[in-house]
Amino acid sequence: MACVRKRRGKWVVDYRDGAGVRRWVTCETRREAEDVRDEKRREGRQATRPVVDPDITVAAYSERWLGLLAGVKPRTRTMYRSYLRVHVLPALGATKVRQLAKGRIKEFLAEKFRRGFSRASVELMYAVLHGMLNAAIEDGVILQNPADRVLRQLRLSRRPSARQDEIKAMTREQLAAFLAAAGRVLPRLFALFLLFARTGLRLGEALALQWTDINFAERELRVARSLGAGGRVDTPKSARGRTVDMSRELTLTLRRLEVERKTETLKRGWPALPPWVFCDAEGLPLKPRAVEFAFKRVLKGVELPQHFTPHSLRHTFASLLLQQGESPVYVQRQLGHASIKLTVDLYGRWLPMGNKAAVDRLDGPSGSKVVANGEARGAGARERPRNSVGSDVGARRARIIAP
Repeated sequence: MACVRKRRGKWVVDYRDGAGVRRWVTCETRREAEDVRDEKRREGRQATRPVVDPDITVAAYSERWLGLLAGVKPRTRTMYRSYLRVHVLPALGATKVRQLAKGRIKEFLAEKFRRGFSRASVELMYAVLHGMLNAAIEDGVILQNPADRVLRQLRLSRRPSARQDEIKAMTREQLAAFLAAAGRVLPRLFALFLLFARTGLRLGEALALQWTDINFAERELRVARSLGAGGRVDTPKSARGRTVDMSRELTLTLRRLEVERKTETLKRGWPALPPWVFCDAEGLPLKPRAVEFAFKRVLKGVELPQHFTPHSLRHTFASLLLQQGESPVYVQRQLGHASIKLTVDLYGRWLPMGNKAAVDRLDGPSGSKVVANGEARGAGARERPRNSVGSDVGARRARIIAP
């Protein structure tokens, strides 16, 4: 039951939520309070029974949430736990989930930003807390997420344009110089760097590539796994595989690498060809740190900016495709992004902004004829003397009258 009372000059809505917990909402006017009362009555008819203690604290609920996360990689779960333990729980852990107010969350995030944490770090703290509170709604502990839109209200959320400015992508000329230098300085890793530049694979996806994943006849490769920290082989970041097109140059380069690897297998006395496309002297997958070190070595040799990383070749792949007019949907599928929105948000500034040929095609096949005929008639009209109009009309009348 919900009712409206006036207390100390304010209008208070006294009600019980769907879980049976008594709550209060303070309003400035009676009309506002009555609207809130009607809304709470409708919500109260949808009674819910929480599957956990309604008075559970943020600290206790975080353990439940982490334990029930399904389909999350161990590395991601570890990151969530770390952000909760280091940032969220010291400030909010003792608070009951149902008593966690929007203002308290605002203060928490604003304080983190004032203390010098980057905008990206604060966004991650918010994302972890927001995701946990969404789960609390499903468990019936709360009816709405108090963290909704908090980051936007604090103006801490980054716009897509700001994210695009942070992307480090090479120009076509820089990429050509880098690949030429890699072929001279580190020929053994040239195929790997070319793979980054022609497919947009992530570092872990490329290092986990096996020969059985490559279809030379169709010029395709299958991204089925990723090499994580400590040599752990896991699913790709999107938790699902994808098929990626290969350019002719990359296809020929990988064919040559396969022949070289077979020759190396015989020389080293390996029992069989290592399954990994890119392996070390022991036939094991290359370590990410070793690839990053080699990448920096090539950058120094060709005097390119040191802020580039192997992941920059993924950005380079996407930006060059978009600059030459390829569909963002195609780029999304090649990169394995979960949505087209993510692709456009990241690489939108490389999309061509003008395309007059596209609007011309709206005219249809008859459009050019109409324009041509119109121009011909216009040209004739300009050449015709002004006093010829009357004679033209007379001539037409004569042809009509004549037998």
